[in-house]
Amino acid sequence: MNRVRTSRSRSLPRPVIGSPFQILLLGCSFALAGYAGVRLLAGDWLGVALWFVGAALLHDLVLLPLYAMADRAVVRGLGALRHREWVPYVRVPAAFSGLLLLVWFPLIGGRVDASYAGVTGLSADGFPARWLLITAVLFGGSALLLAVRLLLRSATKRRSPDVH
Repeated sequence: MNRVRTSRSRSLPRPVIGSPFQILLLGCSFALAGYAGVRLLAGDWLGVALWFVGAALLHDLVLLPLYAMADRAVVRGLGALRHREWVPYVRVPAAFSGLLLLVWFPLIGGRVDASYAGVTGLSADGFPARWLLITAVLFGGSALLLAVRLLLRSATKRRSPDVH
């Protein structure tokens, strides 16, 4: 006898717990993050908290709207040309380049003091040129992948018979 299930008799989906290895790995990552947090906050917890809140506010109130507008401009620009499928080929290298700029900004922007070379044994010179080179390689590789994709698509269209 088949019963028709009503919306009231539907059972809620079971929560996904994961394997014991996943749970252990998650517990270890929480323990490591807790240890790092305790060590980080031990010296100047107010400064770290202000930096964290400031970074979150800077990201949410300034950076997120800026790169959302840039992404929208790319989507509209390529969408107007009827090439919306090209958007990831601009979005991905731009995201990686922006991430590298964000992480290495003090070195790329030349905002390091003289103690950097003494502590690391490395010179801070050349970071802007290297970042630009990496950015060019990212966009060049993306353009190459797009060109290969378009060539393969046009070759496939030429081989397939027209069915009307």
